[in-house]
Amino acid sequence: MREEFSTPNTKEEKAESLIHLYIDGGLNRRDVVRRLARLLGGTGAAMVALETAGLGQVVEQRCPEDVKVAESDEAIQWENVTYPSAAGGVKALLARPAGQAEPQPAVIVLHENRGLVEHIRDVTRRAAKAGFVALGIDLLSRQGGTEMFENDTVRTQAYGRTVQQERFDDLAAGLAYLKTLDFVVGDRIGATGFCAGGGNIFHAVFNKMELQAAVPYYGTPPNPLPDAANVTTPMLCIFSDTDRNQAARIPELATALVAARVTFGIHLFKGTGHGFHNDTGAIYNPAAACEAWGRTLEFFNLHLRAPRA
Repeated sequence: MREEFSTPNTKEEKAESLIHLYIDGGLNRRDVVRRLARLLGGTGAAMVALETAGLGQVVEQRCPEDVKVAESDEAIQWENVTYPSAAGGVKALLARPAGQAEPQPAVIVLHENRGLVEHIRDVTRRAAKAGFVALGIDLLSRQGGTEMFENDTVRTQAYGRTVQQERFDDLAAGLAYLKTLDFVVGDRIGATGFCAGGGNIFHAVFNKMELQAAVPYYGTPPNPLPDAANVTTPMLCIFSDTDRNQAARIPELATALVAARVTFGIHLFKGTGHGFHNDTGAIYNPAAACEAWGRTLEFFNLHLRAPRA
């Protein structure tokens, strides 16, 4: 069985990969139609593939003015860093509140299958502006880093060459790195991730990574699902309405977490598709994205800032 987001081989897998790249903002509509037509044998077939994916008619929706956080925003400070791991250095964006006077909880941000692109760097800065020390990890570091690849197509191909254990190890090394920083509360670290990043968070949580809170966005839980008795991390699991593959796992996931008495929440956003939080993508939904991000920050504030009993 092909690992999710690994290199596509069949025509069906290649079409699915192109559509996913379009959803994530890596291709515009003209480019995805052109490439699907070449792959599938014509524009008509390309349009059928898009319609089947629920993308037959897409209306561009603008990001609210105050959502993005620019590099020049005076509320934050940031730097590109490289932290140590077993296989060498892992590249990352480290952002935190400007003029930070006391140690703060931290949030790790995991990208989709295109690497640490500008959108995920922006999300990392958003977490910093919300008062957290934020670390956006580049899981393409073992292949030279996201910036080494000229476009999102080859970045996606590069991600397909990564393996789960290496991604887990680089995430664990990022967690260890944050704990060494004197401006981080070392036992108050959470993580959020999108699409492939959400899947990596599910894998980490079910494999006993010591996170104090986790918010995976439309990620695929491990299949088969490991024993939830290993899960000690409170989770807020965000899913989209038309994302059938991931949404189909909700009953199994919820049943396992309830049986293991894990603190968790599941929110499925009605009328949204996979990637709805990505304001550079084809199916961005501003209302749902803003609500989901608000719930994310509320969850992190609850579990990373609340006084311990």
